[in-house]
Amino acid sequence: MPTLYHHPMSTASRFIRLVLSEYGFPADLVEEQTWEKRREFLALNPAGTLPVYVDDNMRALCGPTVISEFLDETHGVLKRDRRLLAEDPFHRAEIRRLTEWFLQKMEQDVTRPLVRERVHKLQIPNGLGGGAPDSKVLRTARNNIRQHMKYLAWLSGSRPWLAGDRLSYADLAAAAAISVLDYLGEIDWSEAPVVKEWYQRLKSRPSFRPLLAERVRGLTPVSHYADLDF
Repeated sequence: MPTLYHHPMSTASRFIRLVLSEYGFPADLVEEQTWEKRREFLALNPAGTLPVYVDDNMRALCGPTVISEFLDETHGVLKRDRRLLAEDPFHRAEIRRLTEWFLQKMEQDVTRPLVRERVHKLQIPNGLGGGAPDSKVLRTARNNIRQHMKYLAWLSGSRPWLAGDRLSYADLAAAAAISVLDYLGEIDWSEAPVVKEWYQRLKSRPSFRPLLAERVRGLTPVSHYADLDF
């Protein structure tokens, strides 16, 4: 069986887990603490980043874009109306643009700094960068949430799904990011009813169940995290 090296609070890892589940491909999950810089993991991905997907032939694919494109080219084209990338080149480009937005821009502005300050610093030894959260970093990231939620509200309010008429990589990338923030209780859902409705649809999908059942050591999620009707 393929193996996915991941971290439960990694947006990119959650994205690939959702993709694999939507396509019905099981994989063994190995939680990786990237700051440990394990020699075996670096042999798979010298960049030391997540996720890493190792197929049945022991070939390593590194990074969410590479993995998702590989899965589409090898399996997605056979899924017809369940394909997570569109057949039309322009529509496919829009899906890729939005997927990049949530996996890169939102990650840089919001998700990565919040996870680093609130999760990783609690797990990393002091000598390797652990310690108390930086209040300035937290404040900046929380301010950035509002702008990303406004954009997400516009997308989810003007289209059936974020990139068009059907579920795509764009929805899974956005939902992966939102699920991390929701776990941490960083989203005020009373200010985002349209996004909440879209997210409820994603949370109700079978692919989301493993994420909602998962817990991070030493960090309890917000009370409504696993509720489908919250």
